[in-house]
Amino acid sequence: MKMIVAPLLRIFFRPWMEGEENIPDEGPAILASNHLSFSDSFFLPALLKRRVTFIAKAEYFTTPGIKGRLTAAFFKGVGQLPVDRSGARGAGEAAIRSGIAVVERGELFGVYPEGTRSPDGKLYRGKVGGLARVALATGAPVIPVAMIDTEKVQPPGQVVPNFGVRPGIRIGRPLDFSRYQGMENDRFILRSVTDEVMYEIMRLSGQEYVDIYATAAKRQLAEEKKAADADRKAQQKAEKAEADAEAKAAKAQAEADAEAGSDGKAAADDAKDADDAKDAGA
Repeated sequence: MKMIVAPLLRIFFRPWMEGEENIPDEGPAILASNHLSFSDSFFLPALLKRRVTFIAKAEYFTTPGIKGRLTAAFFKGVGQLPVDRSGARGAGEAAIRSGIAVVERGELFGVYPEGTRSPDGKLYRGKVGGLARVALATGAPVIPVAMIDTEKVQPPGQVVPNFGVRPGIRIGRPLDFSRYQGMENDRFILRSVTDEVMYEIMRLSGQEYVDIYATAAKRQLAEEKKAADADRKAQQKAEKAEADAEAKAAKAQAEADAEAGSDGKAAADDAKDADDAKDAGA
């Protein structure tokens, strides 16, 4: 990862990084980062000197096909830990246990407090659980991290990255929550710790903060898109109906004009025949 991927990222994207001195050369720490793009999982681990272990959803390790095998190989190669998210509570407990184990080994543990990628580049409310509970259970410092412009490198759903964007990483000073150690079962303390970390990430990233969960925002955006698609289809249907009505009216008018023209010609022929008969009688 660091010998091959990191040099390629530096060559093609020229990423910048501020505050690397805030990450200790040794010993445990928790990196809490915003999550803008799938490429976050490349830039942050590749550019840091130390190895950082993130929790990754189990689907990254079990997806079939060539792409799935490549994705699984990447995540296994960089030491990411799969967590099954099918059962919310069980998945959360598994993530917490895994995070505590990483920290107790004296390593860097990475977490995305939002729980999922931002759907629109904004910063969303941090989920209470993994981040705060691991921090309070271990006493490890929490280091806020802001990924900058990675959503422009690889927007959600886009496979091939954009090479004209220069992303960045801004690392803040460690946050000490040792004053709350042993209080990891107090949900008000967990919320307070999480909100403090999210505030620091917002300050570092400059993102607009939205006080709802990113998963709720995704549902809302999906519903809005669905409604917009329905409105567009209804509009297209109405426009087609109007066009069909206009075409039908034009056709009827043309037929009426043709019939009127035919009647006029017949009347003219009758008049001519009458004139001819009159001339012949004369």
